[in-house]
Amino acid sequence: MHNAFLKKNGRIHIIAGKLKGKKIFIKNSLNIRPTTNRIRETLFNWLSVYIKNARCLDCFAGSGSLGIEAVSRDAKFVTLLEIEKKTVLSLKDNIKRLNISNLEIIHTNTLDWLKKNKRPYDIIFIDPPYNQKLVDRTLFLLEKEKWMKKKSLIYIEKEKNNSFVISKNWTLYKKKTTNSIACYLYFFNM
Repeated sequence: MHNAFLKKNGRIHIIAGKLKGKKIFIKNSLNIRPTTNRIRETLFNWLSVYIKNARCLDCFAGSGSLGIEAVSRDAKFVTLLEIEKKTVLSLKDNIKRLNISNLEIIHTNTLDWLKKNKRPYDIIFIDPPYNQKLVDRTLFLLEKEKWMKKKSLIYIEKEKNNSFVISKNWTLYKKKTTNSIACYLYFFNM
């Protein structure tokens, strides 16, 4: 896991928006892999014309950096899904400290939660724990249970060498790879 980041830093800086420069604190004991500042900056540059007033879903919240960055950049509402109780408690502490009111944290198994159809989201983040083959199952449920509408955006971050299956209903908008990860942003076309 990438706990070297946490041992060195223990915090993530919000890059831009109304919370720019504020910190998300992460306890070293949490087994999470935050999205790096460089990747987060690239992603939100991609999303810059779409994020304002968007409803966002972060399927595997971890540090909460994607959802909190979205709120900072004027997303209307963000839902964070997280299975680990200690991580949920850390998220709640950060949200309270940052005084964010348009964000909900749900302590749940993402795959179970996605089986219950609710209102579709404008932007969905999929950055699951690596080596658990969660991307394919998440994509399948998002489409099957109608969590998206036409032109919803889906961001996928995964380990570089693992593939996933994307339906014909998705169009690749942007892609970036580093030495170890690959990031994709798709439009949903249905």
